[in-house]
Amino acid sequence: MLWAGFVKPTIIMTENLNFGQAIEALKQGQRVARQGWNGKGMHIFLEEHFTALINMGGRKLEREYEPVICMWTAQQTTQPGWLASQADILANDWCIVD
Repeated sequence: MLWAGFVKPTIIMTENLNFGQAIEALKQGQRVARQGWNGKGMHIFLEEHFTALINMGGRKLEREYEPVICMWTAQQTTQPGWLASQADILANDWCIVD
């Protein structure tokens, strides 16, 4: 598998998982990635306690949110609210990463 010049995440457990198995791994606290993703270190994880500071008309309020799937991006930032594409859902190249 080519990784477009980036360092691929370290596979620590089972390779070739389907999407359902990847979701179950997320629920158990694991980080998962598709082997087909090109970004350096890209993976997704489940953030079970998500708090955000929002600005409401000049007042800053802290809000608690339900669990959310987040992605660690190729730019080394966290993107909350990752959504799977149809290709991600149907893929069998998911793996658990370190």
